[in-house]
Amino acid sequence: MAERHMTDTRQAGHAGRLSVTVTATDGIRVLSLTGELDHDTGEALRQALDVTGTARPRIVVDMRQLTFMDSTGINLLVAAYQTVTRADGWIRLAAPTEAVLRTLQLVGVDDLIECRPTLREALAP
Repeated sequence: MAERHMTDTRQAGHAGRLSVTVTATDGIRVLSLTGELDHDTGEALRQALDVTGTARPRIVVDMRQLTFMDSTGINLLVAAYQTVTRADGWIRLAAPTEAVLRTLQLVGVDDLIECRPTLREALAP
């Protein structure tokens, strides 16, 4: 795999609840989530998923450290999928924890948004 360069590092979130770290790797926006994603913490992810003015956006959501996600997260991911695909881009989910994957599968998000078992695989073409 080619060496990847990371730029544009930002961090947002609510203390102790959800951290969203945004980086870019080879033009792909990588959102690394840590903590719990729910109604009280979803705004940080909503802001990070905003692709306004981005041509052909490509996003990977790294879920390795996401311990909980409720319907807020599902709704944000589905809305992002719709927005990104309308802009001729794509979004992928990387390495969801067992609990989060179970939620994604229960509501069928894994059929809509491609889930890959590792971040490396999610970044691959």
